[in-house]
Amino acid sequence: MSSKVSPTQSSGPQATTATLQRSLKRFDITAMAVAAVISFDTVGQIATGGGEAATWTAVIALFFLVPYALLFAETGAAFPQEGGPYVWVKLALGRSAAAVTTLFYWVTNPIWLGGSLVFLAATTWDGFVFHLGSGTVADYAFKLLFVWVAILTAVVSLRRGKWITTAGAAVKVLSLALFTLTAVLYGAQHGFQGLADTRFTPTTAGFLGLVPVLLFAYVGFEAPNAAGEEMHDPQRDVPAALGRSVAVAVCCYLLPVLALLAVVPAGKVTGIGGFMEGARLVFSVYGGASGPLLTLTAVMFVFALLTQGSAWMIVSDRMQAMAAADGGFFSRSLGAFHPGLGTPVRTNLLSGAVATVFMLAAMQLADGDAGAVFTVVLTVAVTTLLLSYLVVIPALVVLRLRRPDVVRPYRVPFGNRGFMTCAALVYAWILLGSWSALFPGVLERLFGIDYAFQDAWGVSRLSFEVFTLGTVVALLLIGTIGVMAARRQAAAPIQRETGRGAV
Repeated sequence: MSSKVSPTQSSGPQATTATLQRSLKRFDITAMAVAAVISFDTVGQIATGGGEAATWTAVIALFFLVPYALLFAETGAAFPQEGGPYVWVKLALGRSAAAVTTLFYWVTNPIWLGGSLVFLAATTWDGFVFHLGSGTVADYAFKLLFVWVAILTAVVSLRRGKWITTAGAAVKVLSLALFTLTAVLYGAQHGFQGLADTRFTPTTAGFLGLVPVLLFAYVGFEAPNAAGEEMHDPQRDVPAALGRSVAVAVCCYLLPVLALLAVVPAGKVTGIGGFMEGARLVFSVYGGASGPLLTLTAVMFVFALLTQGSAWMIVSDRMQAMAAADGGFFSRSLGAFHPGLGTPVRTNLLSGAVATVFMLAAMQLADGDAGAVFTVVLTVAVTTLLLSYLVVIPALVVLRLRRPDVVRPYRVPFGNRGFMTCAALVYAWILLGSWSALFPGVLERLFGIDYAFQDAWGVSRLSFEVFTLGTVVALLLIGTIGVMAARRQAAAPIQRETGRGAV
């Protein structure tokens, strides 16, 4: 039996995807996953956890990333429709649940783009390329340009846009490899001073602090499935591409974190400047060439951040557009794909507007303290994304149980038992990460661990919760209103027809 399951019963999304061109091959899917998932902004943030960060990076890769990859490799190959997770949740739990879940998944990316990514890019440009200042015209101009260039790269056709994300993936891997190799050379000459006081023994406090950001770093390999109907052979290519990108991601997180910890003295690694400050230190091995090489690396770093944001815009905007086109969120017109470009331009522009608003709001947080803004906004993005998986994972289980007839070119080992074990593991991790991100310090107190909130976050708990909980509550309200508006729009033609009949 064919695995081609229609995502909807309406003509809206079918008409929307009718003009899409199949332009993604296995290499393109792998590159898009690498561009989206390997997060430069989280490398430094992970390393702030010290030596145990490397330990937990490896542990979570084994006990979360592996089962997570198995789940999405099977589901992505079995249900390759445009919209990816939106379609999966809709088939399992209904259109309303899918629309709200997709809203949380999608909004993570303009929040992240307009928050942690743009602040990290501006800090890097200011410190290594050209002075911008803080809150200056140049600072605002750079951030606005960064946001809208990322959006425009998502607007262009995927046939061309995929090469931008592929270049970003290549630059990202090259930069991380160069940094890791240079750190080894620096350590060989000057000693690995950072290891002197580093302890790799895992602790409960370190675990609770690192889980949200590590999960955020590892999730997202299903993202290319949002463009499922633009792939040449998703049923064969998705599992293979996912396996390759997972292996690349683990190396690109674990090795640079170890290198950073080895050469930077303990306690001096910062989330917002960790990678580039480490590069400034180790590039001294190149003598007179260190300055130009460091500037080049900074430009590559910013370009990689830009393409990282655009890769997520490409996939998440397609998910949100499919939700709208399917009659699940506000107006079907929001989900229209441009007939020539084959991209959801209206949703792309909406993402740009949200990212801009969030960037301007974040500029007011913590009185312009970029480090505090970076950390808090990153946590908001972590929270919204992880909360969406609390619905997506059960949806995968429901599809496995209720649709056994769908052809699954790849299957999780050990049948239903293996699938359910993987789902239970992943769900437990996501639940823990969501709570820790939304309510930091609560579990620490339960375990008798001292937790100074202001010292950890650079803002008061009130400011933090207003920003995080406020975002979640606002999204729930928007999602509810969007679903109700879509239902009214769907009911309007029926009411008009009924009215004509009565006349």
